[in-house]
Amino acid sequence: MKCNRYDRPHSRREFLGRAGTGFGAVALAALAGEPVLATRATNPSAAKIPHRPGKAKSVIFLFMEGGPSHLDLFDPKPLLNELAGQPLPDSFERPVTAMGEVNSPLLACKREWKQHGESGLWISDWLPQHTHIADELCMIRSCHSDGINHAGGVCQMNTGSVFGGRPSLGAWVSYGLGTINQDMPGFVVIKDTDAEVVNGSRCWGSGFMPAAYQGVLFENGDEPIANLQAPGSRPAMRQAGTLAFLRKLNHQHQVGRESNTELEARIRSYELAYRMQSEAPDAVDIENESPAMKKLYGMDREHSKVFGRNCLLARRLVERGVRFVQLYHGAGSKWDAHSGIEKNHAEQCAAVDQPIVGLVQDLKQRGLLDETLVIWGGEFGRTPMSEKGTGRDHNPTGFSMWMAGGGVKGGQTIGETDELGLYAAKDRLHVHDLHATTLDLLGLDHTKTVYMHKGRPERVDLNEGQVAGQLRGT
Repeated sequence: MKCNRYDRPHSRREFLGRAGTGFGAVALAALAGEPVLATRATNPSAAKIPHRPGKAKSVIFLFMEGGPSHLDLFDPKPLLNELAGQPLPDSFERPVTAMGEVNSPLLACKREWKQHGESGLWISDWLPQHTHIADELCMIRSCHSDGINHAGGVCQMNTGSVFGGRPSLGAWVSYGLGTINQDMPGFVVIKDTDAEVVNGSRCWGSGFMPAAYQGVLFENGDEPIANLQAPGSRPAMRQAGTLAFLRKLNHQHQVGRESNTELEARIRSYELAYRMQSEAPDAVDIENESPAMKKLYGMDREHSKVFGRNCLLARRLVERGVRFVQLYHGAGSKWDAHSGIEKNHAEQCAAVDQPIVGLVQDLKQRGLLDETLVIWGGEFGRTPMSEKGTGRDHNPTGFSMWMAGGGVKGGQTIGETDELGLYAAKDRLHVHDLHATTLDLLGLDHTKTVYMHKGRPERVDLNEGQVAGQLRGT
């Protein structure tokens, strides 16, 4: 393994070659407004050069918490309706399910299906607005993971492991690429309700990495960032002087405690908060957006206005250089339809359909879609077998996700599940592959994006992922 030290004497030619490759970082630091010496050691959020040019510069991850049913949204299975009411055929391996109702009868899909766009993408009538972006979507029907419950599933989709303690995908992106805009967080998380996401802040944590790479939670509502506004009665110079004095005390306290990354992150958060007082209020203020723009995001409708606002805010954030934005819909596992899936999914789909389509269309018309990777999905899908007669159980063995923009080739469907949608059967993509592919689209080689932890080289994919090259556009 290569390491950052000299194991042997180097010639002048080798020295100049190594030094020359670093000149680009000087130019990049200048463009990013960073001091030339603001390296990862002195500023872990400094912008960094990717391994190769990547089309994507930012990511928006639309996370449907609870597990949306691929069988009722994007993956039609005629055989499911033919065998509805019967047990799972003996030809199928019995899966391990969260509720253990493997022998329950198959549940028919009541949706109407049509193909849309030039690509002929199958979309159910639960997502009627998605038909307008069919050719932008790269549908992945063969996803699979390892977590059969929400704790493990949400944890793995975010961190690669069913057990807590590892860095989230957003933290890996922040570590690998740094922050474009030093006056804004590099990684932002927004929920649609005050309910707790399964596993809480560990979903956007930095794990064993420095805390500077963790996500910043924006609160739901009109004031996403609490206590950001400076006191109106305090002159700007006095405010700056107070913060400079606090910074001095903090850094004095840090001497001898450099290994405490939480302390370092807290100091940097105060400094970032001060810079955000000029940048962030404009970023989160959507009142100046036109009525037509708000309507595009579904904010004119009661059932979709909350998620519509969050999607619009996500566009404003990536527009200002935020590297990774994760939007949770259904915080508190609202997509978890163990019973009454017809009512549950009808409500959840109505809340996200127009906002998501508005986001993709808005990014495209602004010229931002090519450089913004949009990811949609949950922690797993749902089973073809019924639960409680009207719902579906968790299904991590085969489910659908989609990507759009950011160098992805739209208008294609990748992979297949079996005839009942239970198992991923063709071109299987594990969560580790999805994470490796996300880094690849950003220009990062997942095998070289390594963090040394206790002497071990750690990667986002736990050394198991493969890049799905077929997702890429030309």
